[in-house]
Amino acid sequence: MSDDSQDNVDHELFRNIERLRQLRIEHRDLDEVIERLSMDFRTDELQLRRLKKRKLMLKDQIQRLESQSIPDLNA
Repeated sequence: MSDDSQDNVDHELFRNIERLRQLRIEHRDLDEVIERLSMDFRTDELQLRRLKKRKLMLKDQIQRLESQSIPDLNA
């Protein structure tokens, strides 16, 4: 592998790791918000459902990025 292609791979890996970190932070923050809102009986249920849906979407993105960063064992 040439130095340029190795640099591109390293750059891509760093970008994926940083994106993964951001997604995990947002997921954790959403978890805390959902927990707090769930304790308040005045909470808008539609808003709560949207937040939970967003949290699930984040979880899917996290899992997708994690699976991309794990080397293929069959390769």
